[in-house]
Amino acid sequence: MKNPTIQNQNLSAFTRRNVFIMASIAMFSLCSGVQAASLVTERSALGANDLLNWSSVAPPFTFLSSTFTAPSVGGLGVTVSIPTPTPPVSQPFVFQNGSAIPTNFGDGDFILFTGLNFSTQAGNPGPLTLTFAQPVFAAGAQLLPDEGGAFIGFISAFDLNNTLLGSFQLDGVVTTARDNSAIFLGVSSDTANISRLVFSTSIPNVGIGINQLSIVAVPEPSMWPGLLLFTSMFLGAYWLRRTTQGSSRL
Repeated sequence: MKNPTIQNQNLSAFTRRNVFIMASIAMFSLCSGVQAASLVTERSALGANDLLNWSSVAPPFTFLSSTFTAPSVGGLGVTVSIPTPTPPVSQPFVFQNGSAIPTNFGDGDFILFTGLNFSTQAGNPGPLTLTFAQPVFAAGAQLLPDEGGAFIGFISAFDLNNTLLGSFQLDGVVTTARDNSAIFLGVSSDTANISRLVFSTSIPNVGIGINQLSIVAVPEPSMWPGLLLFTSMFLGAYWLRRTTQGSSRL
């Protein structure tokens, strides 16, 4: 028969080793999340907690600089950059979707538009770049070019180091229905590393517009990381105490 003291010591060593492994797994789980970027095609699916409405930038048809900064409702600075137009193409401006200028954005939406030649259909094709003062978890907007029919919308996301996080495309159609059917292009990441979004379309030499920008500026609260760590610590303390009590009885 084995010596009970030696057997208990072996159990104690085994238990301590298991506790260390459990704690290591818990810490690794907290720190090793994959930082993946993915396309979001529905505004409701983005889970936004912040918003930038272009009506806050300037009254409709007020010409804007090719680069300007506007605050979101939550106070996040968003810098808009559009290539400098070649006359007679105008500077960018904001207009409201409605009976006077009907598109398939939502009725009443305020649209940030890259600019156009008011005598022809030519315009500034962009791209339209949005840079965030602090990186975000997700952001997106609906997108249309200034030409009826089918098109492809593009969105790319970059981090602070100008590393491409993801580039995506989505088929869309331009109509005058004012029915909120314009395609939504958003990018979501597992961590707050989206520093810049770039919008463009497949239609050359026409202006493009986006409606209100939805933003996820802070993460959704989660109880699981804390619960996992607490559970591993509790189990570790329990087994160590049980082992110590077992040793003291011998």
